[in-house]
Amino acid sequence: MMSCISPGVAHRNPQHQPAHYHQDAPMARITCRLKGSTRPTLPPPEYRPDGRAAVRSAVQHSSPRRPAAAFTLVELLVVMIILSILIAMLLPAVQAAREAARVSSCANNLRQIALGVANFEARNRRFPAPNMPEPLNGNIDPWSVQAQLLPYLELGRMYSAIAFSQSYNLDPDVETADGEVVRLRSLRVPTYLCPSERRDEVRLDGSGEPNHYPLNYGMNMGTWMTFDPQGQRQGDGVFHMGRRGATAASVADGLSYTICAAEVKAWQPYFRNAGILGTLPTPASVGDIPSTAGVPDGDFKSSSGHTEWVDGRSHQTGFTSTFPPNTEVLATVGGVTYDVDWTNHQEGRDPSAVTYAAVTSRSYHKGGVNVAMMDGSVRWFDDDVHIGVWRAYSTRAGGEFLPGDE
Repeated sequence: MMSCISPGVAHRNPQHQPAHYHQDAPMARITCRLKGSTRPTLPPPEYRPDGRAAVRSAVQHSSPRRPAAAFTLVELLVVMIILSILIAMLLPAVQAAREAARVSSCANNLRQIALGVANFEARNRRFPAPNMPEPLNGNIDPWSVQAQLLPYLELGRMYSAIAFSQSYNLDPDVETADGEVVRLRSLRVPTYLCPSERRDEVRLDGSGEPNHYPLNYGMNMGTWMTFDPQGQRQGDGVFHMGRRGATAASVADGLSYTICAAEVKAWQPYFRNAGILGTLPTPASVGDIPSTAGVPDGDFKSSSGHTEWVDGRSHQTGFTSTFPPNTEVLATVGGVTYDVDWTNHQEGRDPSAVTYAAVTSRSYHKGGVNVAMMDGSVRWFDDDVHIGVWRAYSTRAGGEFLPGDE
């Protein structure tokens, strides 16, 4: 049952209102509810002057909504310009951080190589040498120092597949984990590759099959002369051709002051096998290299230097300190100018020609190269290092006096 109660009001008809009632006065709230109900009270109806209740609209009209604010074209362009400026400011810093990380990773690779050399010496009492499986003055293909270091880089499974008594051209086929059968020499060795190398890819043979894999670290072959097949004379670096490598005692200049390995660029253009007889003095400048002086140079290879980690010759797995790091040795072939390496003759290819080599240490890192020392430490050498200092660090027993700041 519903009851409607208006306190102090008996009738709604204005004729029956008390004398003091004024029609414009607000009406008292009317409470309408079901008995026993707790429903909230409803607001009283509004009355018109004639006493009849006015109909309240159920729709509450609100004020018109203000349209949402938007960017103008000018404001949008300003925002874009500001963002472009911020990106331009931050991008060099990001690139610098990435390059610093690559330099650090590169240095770690060299450290692993130097430690591998030290472990090899600890086991064999000699440092590794490019292996000569046949007579030293024969037509041979020697296995590299890098191939002999495989078990010290946790790659013993690759090392065990190599027959060092044979030429590296007789390397076996191996089956990879995905079932592919490839030449062992075409396998990638991560430790031998700098993260900044731009062509980290397998080198194909003439038929398009995987043939070799490049590398970015060359062993120290000395300053200029690397091998004399007639007198069995070795170069002045730590690593030289022969069946027996140098001993730690023979590194008279000290392990901390002798280079073990340095950065090189893969896919390097080079000249080889000019076969110039006689003694060639150490070049005093780039202009003294036959390839830059118009002297016949033998074979020219436009992009295959340092692409064979198995080959023990200097133009593939070594470097010499003939010139400071990143020196450009420019030669023009077929109207194209190349930054080249040069070897008088491949080691082990001729019974009489002496191998002289200008195989420059190069890097994709700006301003210098990472270098591993024989004691396992890694140093940075600037491009403008004095040529005398650079060469002194590459001799094993030169007896040079180094400047005090070195």
